[in-house]
Amino acid sequence: MNRNPFFTRWFFIIASLTIITLILWNSFSFFNELKEHERNKMQLWAAAQQELITSDLDSGKDLELISKIISARTSTPMILHTIDENSFVGNNIEESKIDSAEKIDRLINIFSSEYQPIEILDNKELLAILYYGNSPMIQKLKYYPASLVLIIILFFTAIYFFYKTSKSAEQNRLWAGMAKETAHQIGTPLSSLVGWTEILKTENVDPDYIIEIEKDITRLEKITDRFSKIGSIPTLTKIDLVEETQNAYDYIKRRSSKLIEFELKIPDESIYVELNPQLFGWTFENLVKNGIDAMKGRGKITVNLERNGKWVNLKITDSGKGILKRDYKRVFNPGFTTKKRGWGLGLSLAKRIIETYHKGKIRVLKSTPSKGTTMEISLRTIND
Repeated sequence: MNRNPFFTRWFFIIASLTIITLILWNSFSFFNELKEHERNKMQLWAAAQQELITSDLDSGKDLELISKIISARTSTPMILHTIDENSFVGNNIEESKIDSAEKIDRLINIFSSEYQPIEILDNKELLAILYYGNSPMIQKLKYYPASLVLIIILFFTAIYFFYKTSKSAEQNRLWAGMAKETAHQIGTPLSSLVGWTEILKTENVDPDYIIEIEKDITRLEKITDRFSKIGSIPTLTKIDLVEETQNAYDYIKRRSSKLIEFELKIPDESIYVELNPQLFGWTFENLVKNGIDAMKGRGKITVNLERNGKWVNLKITDSGKGILKRDYKRVFNPGFTTKKRGWGLGLSLAKRIIETYHKGKIRVLKSTPSKGTTMEISLRTIND
């Protein structure tokens, strides 16, 4: 029986939140119980102190027991303020923290914020006031819930990134599988076309027709080769990027509308990079075609190639509608598109080709609504 993934996900989230709430509630209850136990212990100590102050040595009271309670070793920090003598006596507190009236007042304020001071009375006459704070154990437990919440947040953050990474990897495998299957499907009719072309050459057919058919076959073979490389580690060779950019520019310019104005700015000297020409040409064409679509078939495309230290930057600028700043990174997500017709795979594949295969960078360098967009590819140069 198949389970609804939406229901399963929400069940897991609700169950996790319930468990977290129970743990925090139990920790909070335990902390309060410890504080209550601490107060009961200090009330007992204060009662013993009261008996000691008000008792007569010959009264027959068990002063030995009272003395044991008072002298019992405890880790709770406390200050006893004797009213008649106006003296302050500290216990379980470093001497340096109570060596001045100002420090004593500051510590009393801290203790008063943690616990209600205990008054030691004799027939409603105030004899002394006991101020006390959290014991070292309670002080440590005080930050336990916050630490627990932090650990839980880190745990869920790790799960989220694992899920996101797994999903991204799954999508990449899907796109790679689709690309390879497309290449396989194109291959069969392409082989037939090659065979039919050879037959046509033996017939009384205008040679110009055959030449054009062969050009289209070559183009299809190139597309098939590109698709087949998606998902596989491509072979990179040392190539002059200036020459390769010129070739890709000339190819796309010849096949574009006369309504598109092209401009190319490249250096005179060669710039060598590790490159796969087929995949680079695909990426270049993809970016230019995206720019033409953004201009709705009319406008200017500028290609600018320049060296920047150990890197070479290829900038492709269009005069189209532009991209919103919030979409600068989203445009590379699989399935994201602003076109009415489109799969949203072009820029995703371009990112994979440049960053995964060529260890370069691709980004939206800048974009202004209604004025245009500049896409930038950066590749690391190698020695000539």
